[in-house]
Amino acid sequence: MSTTDLAPVQIRSFDKLYIGGKWVEPSSDAIIESVSPITEEVIATVPAGKAADIDAAVAAARKAFDEGPWPRLSPKERADYLVRIREELAKRVPELVDAFTAEIGAANGASVAFTNNALKMFDDASTLWERFEWVKERSWDNGSGYITYDPVGVVGVIIPWNGPVATAALKMAPALAAGCTVVLKPASEAAAEIMMMAEAFEAAGLPEGVVSIVPAAREDAERLAAHPDVDKITFTGSTAVGKRLMELASDRIARITLELGGKSAAIIADDIPVEDFVPGLAFAGIGHSGQVCAAITRILVPRERQDEIIEALKQVYESVKVGDPREPDTALGPLSSARQRERVLNYIEIGKEEGARVVTGGKAPEHLERGYYVEPTLFADVRPDMRIAQEEIFGPVVVVIPFDSIDEAVEIANGTVYGLSGAVYAKDHDLAVSIANRVRTGQISINGWDMCVTQPFGGFKQSGLGREGNVEGLSAFLEPKLVQGATPPAK
Repeated sequence: MSTTDLAPVQIRSFDKLYIGGKWVEPSSDAIIESVSPITEEVIATVPAGKAADIDAAVAAARKAFDEGPWPRLSPKERADYLVRIREELAKRVPELVDAFTAEIGAANGASVAFTNNALKMFDDASTLWERFEWVKERSWDNGSGYITYDPVGVVGVIIPWNGPVATAALKMAPALAAGCTVVLKPASEAAAEIMMMAEAFEAAGLPEGVVSIVPAAREDAERLAAHPDVDKITFTGSTAVGKRLMELASDRIARITLELGGKSAAIIADDIPVEDFVPGLAFAGIGHSGQVCAAITRILVPRERQDEIIEALKQVYESVKVGDPREPDTALGPLSSARQRERVLNYIEIGKEEGARVVTGGKAPEHLERGYYVEPTLFADVRPDMRIAQEEIFGPVVVVIPFDSIDEAVEIANGTVYGLSGAVYAKDHDLAVSIANRVRTGQISINGWDMCVTQPFGGFKQSGLGREGNVEGLSAFLEPKLVQGATPPAK
């Protein structure tokens, strides 16, 4: 495909920042350029927030929390605002979908699914007020009282590029439901789409200061995490950055929620036919070009079945259309950036050097002259200790690892520093459940795979701290307080 074959990619630019509910001039003329991974060309610009802009956003959030109405509204009143936000986002779904595809390269189907997930998250958060027990009576040997819950305060939200609106919704919706005020720092790669989301917050009519959105370079994001007036940080991204944010938060004992990396495994029992699991499982590892933290990138198979399963996976991967993500029959678009493609191709070379065998894929598609593409790649002859079996690649790269017993399979599944997602495939339901209960991971699916974000989502070990989604996610933005010697107030 030549450059002239590609339809032009263009989305809206922005020249102001959204601070405290108002569009304001940035403190400098620095900009962030959005480069489309489809054409490798600049398609939009947004202001690059600096320290002064982050300080202004935090000051607005601090004032709104300390003096404004938001934390003092009833949970039901805040929920009504969440319904409005959801309605405003729904009006903007077509533009948000197009922007996600243009900025990140998500195939249209993935872009629609991610964007609709944002609506689901606001739907769910708008009903939390009914499901959470805001006041709990307590009694003990020599006294009684009640527990109530206060919002944690000003929340700094730092999100990645691989699902910007959905990830922002996952964090902001429960934070707002709890009564917190929010400063959002989006990833530079997807900043224009998030500024479109800011328009939905503006249209919903939130009180002044409750929400600010400040795109900024990575180094400037530390200003938000280290700010003394930020009470909590919630971050999704790499484990390395998560560790750095923990350091910054530790200076003032700031609360922190981290959703980090993954190297999730699927365990295949010996009783399930390949046609019952391979079509769905194949895409659990490469969907959105593998740029999903919970992707199933390790497939653990009975040794005597590995040739059969590898061949079935190979057939699926070689049938996948890789190309312009705007075309309706495209299954895989490009990786998000040149840097990301270089990282993935480097890991493929590492796998070869370690002695693993490329079954299919392993390179950039030869028919695509422009764009940051990598073919769906399947490795065989993989040992559990190889880097490609231990480290998060964040691309369309899947490894097959054989095992000789279920005990060994569980040991391999648990044998990384991560524990975010997983799957078990077996005809024997009791066997599948028993295996799932032994895998140390935040979510695990049986005979399928899903990343359910309206239920508790998060990881064990270096996959993160805390949970997002449902009442557990709301709890992360609340501080319990014991009131002794009193009866609960009327609801």
